[in-house]
Amino acid sequence: MFGNCLCGKVSFEIDRKNIKLYQCHCSLCRKQSGSYSNAATIVENEKFRFLTGNELINSWVKESGFRSDFCSDCGSPVPNPLRNTNFYWVPAGLIENPNPSSKVILHLCLNSKASWAPFGLNTENHEELPSLTYLLERLNSEENA
Repeated sequence: MFGNCLCGKVSFEIDRKNIKLYQCHCSLCRKQSGSYSNAATIVENEKFRFLTGNELINSWVKESGFRSDFCSDCGSPVPNPLRNTNFYWVPAGLIENPNPSSKVILHLCLNSKASWAPFGLNTENHEELPSLTYLLERLNSEENA
């Protein structure tokens, strides 16, 4: 599976046939995406690699640890290392031609969702951010493949 930023200069590869996604509705993710949520997945380091444009990536890190990496040419958010773990956070919108079975399986931080966000979603919903361990288990389970 391949992905790239808006200008195409930062590109990457995910060594998976299928991915599961989550949408986070916290205020930081809304601001990062410019929409009512931020759709993403989390991928193990060994299944992720940048192909081009690594030198174009800039980072902004909030004191809380929230990190936003972006292409310095087009401004698109790009994948970034997930804190001090062995995983990459990958924005879903960058993935080219995802497998049709890829789907959102979780909605997070609904307690701070935008009042104008559409709902009535048929997914697993959480009012707050679950533990990273739980999130990784759900995104990597075969149950929702």
